[in-house]
Amino acid sequence: MKRRERMSQNNIFLVQKSNDTMSVELVDQEVGTPLKPSNSDDNDKAPLLPLDEGESDVDALPPPVLEPPADTKTQALQLLFGAGGIYASFLYYGSLQEDVFLYESEDGTKFTMAWFLQVLESGANVAFGAAALVIMGLTGNGSGDDANGSSRWWGGTPNLPKKPFLSSGFSQVCSKGFTSLALANGLSFPVATLAKSGKMAPVMIGSLILGGATYGLREYLQVLAIISGTAILSMSKKKSGASESTTLGVVFILLALVMDGITGGVQKRLLADMKSAKVTPQPYDLMTFTNLFMMMFAIIISFSLGEFTKGLSYCAHNAKVFTLIWKFSMCSAVGQSFIFYTVARFDPLVCSTVTTTRKIFSVLLSILFKGHHVPAQGWVGLALAIGGIISEVVNKVQGGRHKMKSKISM
Repeated sequence: MKRRERMSQNNIFLVQKSNDTMSVELVDQEVGTPLKPSNSDDNDKAPLLPLDEGESDVDALPPPVLEPPADTKTQALQLLFGAGGIYASFLYYGSLQEDVFLYESEDGTKFTMAWFLQVLESGANVAFGAAALVIMGLTGNGSGDDANGSSRWWGGTPNLPKKPFLSSGFSQVCSKGFTSLALANGLSFPVATLAKSGKMAPVMIGSLILGGATYGLREYLQVLAIISGTAILSMSKKKSGASESTTLGVVFILLALVMDGITGGVQKRLLADMKSAKVTPQPYDLMTFTNLFMMMFAIIISFSLGEFTKGLSYCAHNAKVFTLIWKFSMCSAVGQSFIFYTVARFDPLVCSTVTTTRKIFSVLLSILFKGHHVPAQGWVGLALAIGGIISEVVNKVQGGRHKMKSKISM
């Protein structure tokens, strides 16, 4: 079994080839877990994020290149490097994101320009991804060869269709923008982070209503635990007077979850369009062009709301918050690269464990070091939500091992 991994802003595409068939999987970037294709052992369950299940044009994809196996010591060092990079990048990312919205200038105003923030973050990702493609082209490691086989400076995939990135960029920038608006409107970082971990809820609801999908009791309990725990934590903070104006914050985080659900369908369409065009995008192709359209939509929205000029003015008068923003943006770009590095060398479930535990640590570190007051009721809710998240990961790991044993025994 050979496989090639390709990454976008929120998802990593896996192309797996056996003796006679090739299949494509879509991996959720935030949890690093492979999403089940239609021919999996659990045919009766819809994937948490949908993917194209058709077989057309898949065989036209070029055969993947298999990396030589590494010894145990090398694998341990690779895992330490990949997991350490994910932890360092995204723990710092979460801390900086919270600091941006907690920052208060000398005149008492706070940074609330969420769409301007998305312009800067997606812009940093575009710059990082484009630079990587140029380096790949100059070093001969990219796909940017001309018709004569001569290497070009641009290492991106030739004839890559750009239109599919339009809807993907819109849905993803809306999801991130609504999350930032939730923080800007008083929702605490721990509550927002836990709520985003329950993003499978709107997808499950849509699959049940529109697709007739069925889920097991454990899956329902996992979602219920995350949502209930998050609600208990949010209400306990509100009762203690530690949080204000969280009603609007809750509305925005719910909108972010809805956009997460929509993004799943959008990614399904993007994958199908790539198959139809018979192109195999590289990880940095997807990172660059998804973020390019995210940045374009963020610019349009921020200008229409008057946030762009306000954001520039605020940063010009508050150099500290601008420093926080550019560090936050670079952590986003670097963290995505570490996720791809880890998934490319290990089973995606390894990356799932790393990224999920990272979210838990982000919440705990925020509570301990950002001055959040959590009463006893809040700790109960926090434990309930974390228990649901861990149960989800354990369930997926067990499922992955079961599939691996089944393949070995065949």
